[in-house]
Amino acid sequence: MTPAAHERLDVDALVDDPGTRIIVCCGAGGVGKTTTAAALGLRAAERGRQAVVITVDPARRLAQSLGLESLDNTPRPVPLPEGAAGSMHAMMLDMKRTFDEVVEQHADPERARQILANPFYQTLSTSFSGTQEYMAMEKLGQLRQSGDWDLIVVDTPPSRSALDFLDAPKRLGRFLDGRLIRFLSAPASTGAFRLLGAGFNLVTSAIGRIVGAQLLDDLRSFVSAFDTVFGGFQERAERTYRLLRTPGTAFVVVAVPDTDAMREASYFVERLATDAMPLAGLVVNRTHPLPGGPAADVGSREAVAAAEPLERSGSHPLASAALRLHAERVRTRERENRLRDALLSSHGGVRMVEVAALPEDVHDLAGLRGIGEALASAPPDR
Repeated sequence: MTPAAHERLDVDALVDDPGTRIIVCCGAGGVGKTTTAAALGLRAAERGRQAVVITVDPARRLAQSLGLESLDNTPRPVPLPEGAAGSMHAMMLDMKRTFDEVVEQHADPERARQILANPFYQTLSTSFSGTQEYMAMEKLGQLRQSGDWDLIVVDTPPSRSALDFLDAPKRLGRFLDGRLIRFLSAPASTGAFRLLGAGFNLVTSAIGRIVGAQLLDDLRSFVSAFDTVFGGFQERAERTYRLLRTPGTAFVVVAVPDTDAMREASYFVERLATDAMPLAGLVVNRTHPLPGGPAADVGSREAVAAAEPLERSGSHPLASAALRLHAERVRTRERENRLRDALLSSHGGVRMVEVAALPEDVHDLAGLRGIGEALASAPPDR
């Protein structure tokens, strides 16, 4: 069984290149994006980069694997071994805290107080669809503008709708600048609405009964206070979006060898190409390469055929069990190769590297370092 030819994703060349300033890890949920992002950041730091990793994973295990008690919205230094050539910081996105910081930074104190206390804002900043993705973009822009790090590694929010973090700024902007919100929030006593008189009042009264008079008042107050801040949101979102399309950014699509995850990965590759986003390559996690040596040339049918007479005779039970396990391993690898080759044949020129499945989760820096070494090694031939 010969796998399809493909070019290797050279991870060391990627993280060593001073022109690479941002690495964005994207993919479906549960494929190892967070671990991949942390491993890339660690490898870059130990090879001389001043790296920061921004994650959206709330699990404590990532903080523990980095030798930290916890992660929050402020980059924290990761204790690297003595002699490390660079440095590493890590943070976990707090979308509400990030939203609050933006409001506090771009509104005068009284206007900021009004916005932060507004019930509509409190809902928007914690649970509105797209807010987390938008704030990931906002935080990326902040880290890049600070100039404190020469490499930012982004672990994107898990989303079934692939690249939601690219669409979120536009979606949130359309919502906040939409005609309906402007209509609902416009004072009835001003502008053209004053000419509508009682008719407009009847309409807003009816809407108030549907959505609630208090919600309508909160919405009006929010839009009135937020209006001066919103233009800056749009401008920064567009600037960050342009940044993601520059040669200094590299997208790494992360997948595992199952049908759904590879389908999502294929969609990511297509979408990145459509948006002219620079794709570095594909990482396929949790694969099951065959061991080297003569056993690698034994196919699943041959292994089963050799196991059957041993099982009938009752002799050499360990040998027959080993043959059965080998046959199953070969079938698993064949399935993984088919999925991988289908994706590579659909997207010519995509660089790829595999990371073999581990017996347990990564729980310390040594484990992350091992993932980094696997990412930097050549892919299995089988």
